[in-house]
Amino acid sequence: MESELPDIYCPFPRRSNPHVAHTREHLDVWTRRTGLVHRESARKRFEQADFGAFVGMVHPTADSEHLDLVADWFVWLFLVDDQLDDGHLGRSPERVRHVVERMRTVIEGGAPGPLPDEEAPAALVALADLWERTIPRAAPHWRARFTWHLMTYLTTATTWEAGNRADGIVPSEATYIAKRRHTGAIHVCMDLIEIVAGIGAPESVHNDARFITALEAACNVVCWANDVYSYEKEQVLGEIHNLVHLVRHHRGYGERQALEHVCAEIADETRRFLVAEAELLGLYPELAGLLVPYLDGMRSWMRGNLDWSRQTPRYNPADVSQYTEPGAYLEESVLVVSPDHARLGAGGSG
Repeated sequence: MESELPDIYCPFPRRSNPHVAHTREHLDVWTRRTGLVHRESARKRFEQADFGAFVGMVHPTADSEHLDLVADWFVWLFLVDDQLDDGHLGRSPERVRHVVERMRTVIEGGAPGPLPDEEAPAALVALADLWERTIPRAAPHWRARFTWHLMTYLTTATTWEAGNRADGIVPSEATYIAKRRHTGAIHVCMDLIEIVAGIGAPESVHNDARFITALEAACNVVCWANDVYSYEKEQVLGEIHNLVHLVRHHRGYGERQALEHVCAEIADETRRFLVAEAELLGLYPELAGLLVPYLDGMRSWMRGNLDWSRQTPRYNPADVSQYTEPGAYLEESVLVVSPDHARLGAGGSG
């Protein structure tokens, strides 16, 4: 499919992390230990996606420990997203509402997650582990922002998207673009730049109009590029939450014209990022120590997401059309406890 897609403008260099091989091994152990991936069909699809390579492209300068941590976060987000996008749980929000509330309890500092002998959805087991490994590195204001972004992702994906699917609602482009940064969990991922880089950006930076512009533009680039590469696969699944699909629906464009339109918009957002970046660095030279790595993290997200999307089979429509239904490669026990699936051992990194 790559050769059929329009070029996506990206002026940032391709990079990768030297610790990728270790992170691949770590992910294999961690996903088995937490129960996120255990069925043979799901394991095969997980390994083919190569999330280790993805996190290495997105965080090319991270040390091994941080790379493992953010890789676990990425995998957790991707696998939860698969359940909500590809599976029937994404059309039955009442079935996942309870586990979302359990997740809220974990991250808002209530109960520490699953009890020792409790059967629990794998996503809850894994989240409790992730939270325990992430919070010691975080300032209170970072924790508050991250918590809000994570819960907004979960509630938007399980209510707004699911409601649209259930009611046959096709959102407007403007509404979708605003919601997409939440349903794609990209703010959650961008927050992790601070953890990986060992920086703490004060609220004054996060509230600066130029920083907001740079961050929003970078998030849009990542989300819209994902929509370009996942468009054909999502058409197979009947998914409407895709910018290419909405451009076709609302503007009456053909497929090629819609793809070219979205790619042109991605280029505009990339240029908007570059302008805001230059303004930030010019206005606040005294903050270069935290702005440079933060902005570099946004750059590597835009570049790494693009490079991985070009090579992973995850967005190949043949990857899902080979199954009679998404349930053949999804594991419902990620979000709900099935009667015949006991929780595997929870635990730390491996």
